[in-house]
Amino acid sequence: MTEATARHRHDSAAGHPVLSDRFLCTTGDLPALLESLHPEDRFSVGLISHLDPSTVRSALARTADDPRVELVGVEGPLPSGSDSPAAVMRALTALDELPQHASGYVEVPLAGDRAPVAVLRLLAQGHRAAKVRCGGLRAELFPSCQSLGAFVHACVTEDVPFKATAGLHHAVRHRDERTGFIHHGFLNLLLAVCRVADGGTVEAAVAVLGSTDTEALTAEARQVSTATAAKARALFVAYGSCSTSEPIDDLRALGLVAKEDTA
Repeated sequence: MTEATARHRHDSAAGHPVLSDRFLCTTGDLPALLESLHPEDRFSVGLISHLDPSTVRSALARTADDPRVELVGVEGPLPSGSDSPAAVMRALTALDELPQHASGYVEVPLAGDRAPVAVLRLLAQGHRAAKVRCGGLRAELFPSCQSLGAFVHACVTEDVPFKATAGLHHAVRHRDERTGFIHHGFLNLLLAVCRVADGGTVEAAVAVLGSTDTEALTAEARQVSTATAAKARALFVAYGSCSTSEPIDDLRALGLVAKEDTA
């Protein structure tokens, strides 16, 4: 935690526009975070939590009177991993504990090649956002391009903002030499959102998610219109990364941010 908070201070001071300046940790790690903070720190904190009212209420109590932290969001999986309407409503009830300014994300399980449209509609009705898992420590945690593309299309058409987590280590789709897992690229995912925001089909999203053509992806990114970029930004809110330097390094290598860009 000491290393993580030191890196966050460094990143915040640099102020790179690629970074969201939010520090993510689990509710279990919250005590360690508070112990690692300096008196002058001001961290915007997003908590990864079980989505039940008592857990969220406890986290709010731990942060409410500490000027060093501002709880800006809570995210977590559906209770018991179920995508039933009852499970979604329990998650939404837990997120109702949050103050008005704080965001709430519900991790939506992807199964097969069909999008969880019913779940997304319930989130839209509850004015909450979705979270999608793009990888992990096991092969089955990496969704197929078809599954992820259907999810993106549903989020855009249902107007549900989302964030992504896990597996998005680099800008472009690639195979990890150590594990053999094929990882989605965060640039691929962003362009999938842009395509659908521009009126594209599920197939259009799936196609760009599966691309490893770095040159073509970079060229497409440069051609995204201002209007499409604004709509995509409102829908694809962020993604979590264990490294805050690798995404910037990748974008610099692709020429999508300036090599000297630090502000």
